[in-house]
Amino acid sequence: MTTAKQTTDHQTIRKWTEARGGRPAKVKGVSRGGVLRIDFRAPENNLQEISWEEFFEIFDSAGLAFLYQDETEGGKESRFNKFVDREQ
Repeated sequence: MTTAKQTTDHQTIRKWTEARGGRPAKVKGVSRGGVLRIDFRAPENNLQEISWEEFFEIFDSAGLAFLYQDETEGGKESRFNKFVDREQ
């Protein structure tokens, strides 16, 4: 059984994302900072690529944590990720 990890460490998030060919993005047309996503260049026309700087500004100001998985249950590289509220 695989488990998800949670982090707020910028370097860990960036390293995990880039190792899987991802890039920081937000949903187009959303005001007040934006809704963050990791874009793996799949056909999602509603995503706008942003800089890591902007990504982490939104991430920190929204009080988010990054939930992610390194491997699938079958041992393959996982792209599972989700943004959640930081635990207090």
